[in-house]
Amino acid sequence: MNTAEQKKGTVIAAYRSYTLIEDSENNFFKCQQRKSIGQVVCGDIVTWQVEDEHSGVITSINERHSILQRPDINGKLRIIASNIDQVFIVVAHKPELNEGLIDRYLVAAENSHLKPVILLNKIDLLDKQELDAFKKRLKLYQDIGYKVIYTSAKQEHGLDSLIQVLNDNNNIFVGQSGVGKSSLINTILKDSNARIGEISDATGKGKHTTTTAYLYPLKQNQGHIIDSPGVREFGLVKLSEQDVADGFIEFRDYTGYCKFRNCAHKNEPGCSLLKAVKEHKISPQRWESYQRIITSINDENH
Repeated sequence: MNTAEQKKGTVIAAYRSYTLIEDSENNFFKCQQRKSIGQVVCGDIVTWQVEDEHSGVITSINERHSILQRPDINGKLRIIASNIDQVFIVVAHKPELNEGLIDRYLVAAENSHLKPVILLNKIDLLDKQELDAFKKRLKLYQDIGYKVIYTSAKQEHGLDSLIQVLNDNNNIFVGQSGVGKSSLINTILKDSNARIGEISDATGKGKHTTTTAYLYPLKQNQGHIIDSPGVREFGLVKLSEQDVADGFIEFRDYTGYCKFRNCAHKNEPGCSLLKAVKEHKISPQRWESYQRIITSINDENH
């Protein structure tokens, strides 16, 4: 093998000690990276230099068409994954469904120009009355234009509808630990167990547990799924109040019409958003969620 050879590949996972890359011939390589090129993340298309038949050095990152990022424990923004088209916000009855967390993911997706989809998993554990109650709660999001999908990885319910939305896109599954993201992905890719095994062998980590974002190919190169680590909260530092308002898509018909140009959308007279809430054109629940997010980002940014 020509060790001076430059190749392109896709980042399957980025660990602290190495990055796992797949080349165009579906071979895996453990690569180091040059510090000067910045953070390499799952989903990146990279150029790397071959060192031997199993390893190499990443020399550059191709331009990304999108990123999804969140702050780490120190408040520093970290990119979770790149080159994504759709964000699947996976929720379940346990951990308890949290609309505030959904709203934060929606704001992040809208500000990253990614298409969000809300997915209620584990519906096999709900009786009809419980499922109807969850559908009523999530109808709020359907009413403002978001797609909601209901699935059960165990019973394989709703998977045809899900796969149809996944195909031909690069997708990332996000949500709390325990909502069944990995089980759902394994069920979707059940005919790809050998492929998943090859990746596990390449990492040397055995059965995969989601401690870092991890990319899997859909069948026949019809896109990818990225499984991401579960989080209890999803911070939104570095966003302005206007960014947050832009992330609430139902606000868009009313922003820019306030009496005062510097309206903070709190108690100001002539606020077009407050008027829309009073006229039931904006959900009071979403309005309260917006106010909580504004308060939290102001606290986080100071």
